[in-house]
Amino acid sequence: MTDKPQGGKPGDDSAAEEAVIKAAEEAAAAGAGESGSEDVAAAKRELAERTGDLQRLQAEYQNYRKRVERDRLTVREIAVSNILESLIPVLDDIGRAREHGEVTGGFKSVAESLETVVAKLGLQQFGKEGEPFDPTMHEALMHSYSSDVTEDTCVQILQPGYRIGERIIRPAMVAVAEPQPGSQASSSDAEAKSADTDKSDGGSDS
Repeated sequence: MTDKPQGGKPGDDSAAEEAVIKAAEEAAAAGAGESGSEDVAAAKRELAERTGDLQRLQAEYQNYRKRVERDRLTVREIAVSNILESLIPVLDDIGRAREHGEVTGGFKSVAESLETVVAKLGLQQFGKEGEPFDPTMHEALMHSYSSDVTEDTCVQILQPGYRIGERIIRPAMVAVAEPQPGSQASSSDAEAKSADTDKSDGGSDS
């Protein structure tokens, strides 16, 4: 004969179901200790991954902010540069008027105010007589030779140059003088003859 679960009625499987559920709960409780360490390790790995994702996102955001700031400054510099370039012909007119003594009265105040404003915005004028010729900063419109110079020299500023920071907006238009051909050789010969004379004088004294 087959034994039937106590407390149960024929055709009633509720007792058997309760026994199966109880056995499953006991098995889960017994296995919880074994799988707990694995769950903790998995949680730590997931936390590390999420932390890495967050750090990468923060780095990308910082790079984005820096890039936007650089672009904003670049756009501003371009806009200011375009405005200053358009004012250079006005500054040329003021310079010519000043050479003829026509910058007087109210016009003088306006001219000086304009020059002050463009200087504050970073526009710098350059080009002076007597400075060495630099093809990256000067454009030679006239050329001559002179025995008074020892290197290519700007002897006249025909039109001043302008720059913003290190960027040349317009090179200075200049007249350039080069050393007189043969003057350096003559100078070297003269120095050599003088040295020979000094040596011969020293030999005769001894």
